Amino acid sequence: MDLAVAGIVFGLVALAELPDTSAVAAVVLGSRFPPRLVLLGAVAAHTVQTVVAVAAGSVVALLPRRPLEWGLVVIFLIATVLVLREDDDDDDDDAPALDGSPGTRRKVVATAFGIVLLAELGDPTQIITATLAARYTDPLAVGIGAALALWVVSAVAVYGGDRLRRVLPAQWLTRIAAAILVVLAVLTAIDAITG
Repeated sequence: MDLAVAGIVFGLVALAELPDTSAVAAVVLGSRFPPRLVLLGAVAAHTVQTVVAVAAGSVVALLPRRPLEWGLVVIFLIATVLVLREDDDDDDDDAPALDGSPGTRRKVVATAFGIVLLAELGDPTQIITATLAARYTDPLAVGIGAALALWVVSAVAVYGGDRLRRVLPAQWLTRIAAAILVVLAVLTAIDAITG
């Protein structure tokens, strides 16, 4: 396992996830239910999402190298647009409304799992994770980096709430993630050109 790859993936996925809908959902859920149960559900959802994304990226990595590299350039650029567009759409009105209590601990965990998993499916961080798995062909490093990033962001969201947004505006986080994606697209294009 390449620790540098895991670090790159961790940084990029964490930046992309901070202003994300599932992080907002974790804040809302953590304010209404026991935070440790919400975090347990969120971690389980992110684990499933990461396994799916890494598996998809690993399958894509089996394609011939040059067409794959050009496809990755396009996907990095699409992910950039999605990240930036999601930033325009983000506002607290989209946070899930939870009326009443799910009751048992199991129901709290299941509620957090379901909401976070649905918020993550097809999300830019899932696309980024799949793309990075295809780019680096080190699924273990990509999976560990992505899962740890998602877990850390969930913990910060559940326990830290909106304090992080007071320190770092969501727009900055989104723009940094988008800039990194553009750099990755350029580096991948250079690899494709130079063969």
